[in-house]
Amino acid sequence: MTPPNITPPPLRNDCFALPAGVNWTPVDEALEMLRSRLTVVTSVETAQIGQASGRILAEDVLAKRSNPPQPNTAVDGYGFSGAAPEGPQVIPLQDGRAAAGIPFDGVVALGNALRVLTGAALPDGVDTVILEEDVTVQDGHIAFHGPLKQGANTRKAGEDVAEGEMVLPAGRRLTPADVALLSATGIAEISVRKMLRVAVLSTGDELVEPGNLAGPGQIFDANRPMLLSMIERLGFEPVDMGRASDDREDLRDRLDRSAAQADVILTSGGASAGDEDHVSALLREAGAMQEWRIALKPGRPLALGMWNETPVFGLPGNPVAAKVCTLIFARPALGLMAGEGWSEPQGFDLPANFEKRKKPGRREYLRARVRDGRVEVFASEGSGRISGLSWAEGLVEIQDGACHIVPGDPVRFIPYGSFGL
Repeated sequence: MTPPNITPPPLRNDCFALPAGVNWTPVDEALEMLRSRLTVVTSVETAQIGQASGRILAEDVLAKRSNPPQPNTAVDGYGFSGAAPEGPQVIPLQDGRAAAGIPFDGVVALGNALRVLTGAALPDGVDTVILEEDVTVQDGHIAFHGPLKQGANTRKAGEDVAEGEMVLPAGRRLTPADVALLSATGIAEISVRKMLRVAVLSTGDELVEPGNLAGPGQIFDANRPMLLSMIERLGFEPVDMGRASDDREDLRDRLDRSAAQADVILTSGGASAGDEDHVSALLREAGAMQEWRIALKPGRPLALGMWNETPVFGLPGNPVAAKVCTLIFARPALGLMAGEGWSEPQGFDLPANFEKRKKPGRREYLRARVRDGRVEVFASEGSGRISGLSWAEGLVEIQDGACHIVPGDPVRFIPYGSFGL
């Protein structure tokens, strides 16, 4: 199967523009704007089924063969034709047997039974199977107690998937189970989206690489290793673009190289409007910058723009806010651009094991985990407490309005696994 040589159109420079007069953007509105304005940016290639796990289908896949391909037995036992009435049954046993991959060469006479093994194609004259544990074999006959309905312990041809039916839809990110299903229906190669390349760039003179000497006022770069790991775990191709200093020409060069090597750029730091917030400044100079002030905690400033026709997500520099913004905003956007469609994380209502008073105005995400069926939250809401990201196993989402949560109240817990981590 040769995929068409299709290159998606580039995104417009104004795709992130906010409506006139908009200042604070509620989370749901921000998500809907991203969903409506972004599009697939990856092209198509062919992959062998053995290397397809984790890839995204570019088109619907139809079964080349039914599964099962023919009626077969679901158990080891004895096959015959028709239902067995209630009471003791004695049936003569015909010579031979049917096994998986070794069909019976002949016809089972009406009123006779044949030895059959699990997975064997049903011979002509067999449509019902009695489990061997329920049978006594003696003197060329089998005996068992009925009743047994016609078709018992058998599988119909195509009862799982019929030839020509859609096996999996376009946009599906393939799991190992999907690979098994495709293989069982005769699929050897498929059309998939090329992996979305996501460049990750840290900014700021205060950052140094872990392992290097940190001077006064400097900190180790935690964002870039975290984001690169997240991108890989989410099924995209991470592109490490290192760290840019607080020098606009250095940052401009890094953005140029990122746009040449990737489909999307994630930066951390420099997304606000201060003197050293160079990401925002350069995007604004390029005429394709929007600073979305999201009604979100932690987070708030999210710089969105285009650089050389490549979307840029300017994340906050704080690692806690950077991770939350990546999960809530970048994760579904990256999935859409990669060709798997827009995904919303699955949350679960569970009783709280904490108390929390919240003012109206912003949606909040608390680092959380579940123990004994109840949701715990990290002891501090401080955005600088990176240890809370490691401690947590997901997020508690608290909606925009005011609330007072007490132990036992239901809260929405979103495990990291729901995002694909």
